[in-house]
Amino acid sequence: MEKRCICGKQTLKNQPCWFEEPRCGTICGKKLKCGTHLCTKPCHKPGECEDAGIRGSHCSQPCLKVRKSCDHVDTDVCHAPFPCNEDKPCQAKTFITCECQHRKQEVRCMASKTNSWPERQPLKCDDECLRLQRNARLAAALNIDPTTHTDDHVPYSETTLKFFRDHPKWAQTYEREFRVFSTEPSEKRLRFKPMKPHQRAFLHSLAEDFGLDSESQDPEPHRHVSIFKTPRFVSAPLKTLGQCVKIRTDAAQASQSQTTNIIVPTEPFNALVLSAPRFGLTIEELESSLKLDFATQPSISFTTSFLPSDEIVLKGSGAWTPQALEASVTALKPAVAQTVARQGFAKAVSLCHVDSSLNVLRREADASKNEGGWSSVVGRSAARPAVRPAASAENASVRNKFVLLKKESKKKVEQQPVEEDWEAAADKLDEE
Repeated sequence: MEKRCICGKQTLKNQPCWFEEPRCGTICGKKLKCGTHLCTKPCHKPGECEDAGIRGSHCSQPCLKVRKSCDHVDTDVCHAPFPCNEDKPCQAKTFITCECQHRKQEVRCMASKTNSWPERQPLKCDDECLRLQRNARLAAALNIDPTTHTDDHVPYSETTLKFFRDHPKWAQTYEREFRVFSTEPSEKRLRFKPMKPHQRAFLHSLAEDFGLDSESQDPEPHRHVSIFKTPRFVSAPLKTLGQCVKIRTDAAQASQSQTTNIIVPTEPFNALVLSAPRFGLTIEELESSLKLDFATQPSISFTTSFLPSDEIVLKGSGAWTPQALEASVTALKPAVAQTVARQGFAKAVSLCHVDSSLNVLRREADASKNEGGWSSVVGRSAARPAVRPAASAENASVRNKFVLLKKESKKKVEQQPVEEDWEAAADKLDEE
C-alpha cells in the first residue's frame, strides 16, 4: 500500500500496512538555526533536525568560515550568530620549509588577528640539501639551449597529458601560472584556490613533472593545493603541454601507417584437414587406411585429431624446418585425397596450418582468395568467355537447331620429281 514518508517529502509505494513510520532514506538538507549549515541526518520527522537539542542559535558542525588573518578555515564548533574569534591562534595545519625548500615540516598555523605572521624557529638545511644544491647548479650549467632542443622527448606523465586532452583550456591556464612561478627566483611558494579533487590531482601531477613539491591543505570544501620550489627544481620544461600532445598524436599516426604497410608472412602448411567426414568414422579406421600413404614420407609422423568444427586434421611433425614439413605434406596430399575419396571418408582434403592447440590459422582455400598480382589477372582472363563470331543471315534461321557440319576436302598437293643423283643436280643448279 502507499504511505506518506515521515518527512512529508514524497509518497512511498508497496509499504507494509503494519509499518507505521515509512522512511525514504534521503538526507534532510534543511538549513539549521545557525543559518549557515544544513542538516545531515537522514529522513526524520519535522522538528527533529540535528540541532534540536542544542540551546541557542548554533549547531554542532564545525564553522569552516575563512579566517581573515591567515586564509585558513575556522575548525571550531559553530558559534553563530557571533563572528569567528580571530584573537585565538589558528589551529589549522600548515608547512614550514628550510631555505632551499627541500626539508618540510608540518606545524600549526598559530596566526591571529594581532599576529598574522607568527615567528617560528627556522628549519635548517642538512647535508642532503647541500648535495641537491650542487646537483642543481650542475644541471643548470648543462641545461639544453631551447633553440636547439628539437627532439621528441616528452617530459610530462600520461596522467598530465590525459587531463590536458580532456580539459585543454583549464589546464593551459594553470600551466601558465606554473611557468610564471618558475621564472621568479624570489617566489618559493604558490597557493591555489580551493578546487575539485580531480583538478587538484592534475596540479599534483604537473608539479611532479616540473620538479616541484606539492601538498593539499585544509578540509573540504576549502581544500587547496600549495606548491614549493625544492633543489630538485631546475627550470620549467622547455616544451608546453600542447606541443607534447601534438608529438604523441603524430607518433601514433606514424606508427599506425607503418603497421598497415607491414606484410605479415604466411605460415607454412603443416597439416591436412578433411572436410565433412563420414558419420561414424573413427581414428583407427582412418589411420589404418592411410598407413601405406604415410609410409611414402618416412621422416614425417602424423597425429589424427577431431576438431570442434566436425573436421579431421592430420598434423605432421618431425621435419627439420617448417619449409621441409610443408613440402612433405604437399607431396602427400594427392595420395591421401585419392584414398579418402575412394573409401568415402570425407568430402575434400586440403592443406592447412594449425598451432599447438589445433587452431586452424591458415587454409589452402585462403591463399587462393587472397592471391593477387599476375595470378589473379591470369585467373580472370581464363574465366573470360570466348568471343563468338556474329551469326550470318544464312545461319540465323537454323538457330537452336542441330547443324550438320560438312568436312572440307583436302586439296591435292602436286608432288615434285625427286632427283636420284643429288650431286649432279647440285652442279646443274650452280651452273644456272
